[in-house]
Amino acid sequence: MHRMPTLSLPMYDINHQATLGLTSALTTLLQQRGVPTEVSWPQDLLPHWRDDQLLLSQTCGYPLVELLPDVQLVGTFLSSAQGCDGQRYRSWLVVRSADENLTLSDFRGRRAVCNSNDSHSGFNSLRYVIAPLAQDGKFFSATRFSGSHRQSLAALRAGEADIAAIDCITWALLRRNFPQELAGLEIIGETPLCAALPLITSAKTDAATLEKLRSALSELTSDKRYQDLLAESLISGFSVSDRAFYDEVREWKDRATALGVTAL
Repeated sequence: MHRMPTLSLPMYDINHQATLGLTSALTTLLQQRGVPTEVSWPQDLLPHWRDDQLLLSQTCGYPLVELLPDVQLVGTFLSSAQGCDGQRYRSWLVVRSADENLTLSDFRGRRAVCNSNDSHSGFNSLRYVIAPLAQDGKFFSATRFSGSHRQSLAALRAGEADIAAIDCITWALLRRNFPQELAGLEIIGETPLCAALPLITSAKTDAATLEKLRSALSELTSDKRYQDLLAESLISGFSVSDRAFYDEVREWKDRATALGVTAL
């Protein structure tokens, strides 16, 4: 049986009602352009991103350059979150309040927590900033993987780890929707800016459909009707980008590797 092309926005689903609103608006805008789609809520993201029936999803720059050589880039949402600039975003270096007067170098020999080892914001960016400080390829005494930025923050609050790199958009959405998850935590630094999360489609999506996707996303982010909905998700625009824009994600990995740091 022929499956309907799928659409999802899994990466910043913190205010679920806002995500539902966005996927619903996009579904309508695509239908108006003769592009049928159904919304999916994938639990396992890599197979979802690799699916030939993928019409639109959001991934992270690190899986894009490391694990998804065949997908096509649609573009990038711009964000009004503090820490973003145009098509780029950064991570905050987050610790418990008791450590708020420390700097990154003071965390030598302490414990890090990351969402996953295929995350730019939680893993690749943290590896990049600790690489110049590492000795014999090591900086932290231990690194645990939590499964999500929210779980990393919970691990910090519980005293199970000492520092994490947290996507600045996730931080801003939590501050707006679930401020209690940031209680007792402080930002002590930041990573440089890097290419923000890419919107992708399957390698099988034809050129005409890709243009309709970009047209729908442009209308979504420019039509006054959707202004409040976009504000809920801190989306301030849409920009077409190409794969070369994401080369800097791999460059961060390569620079850390050149300093002898491959893990955390």
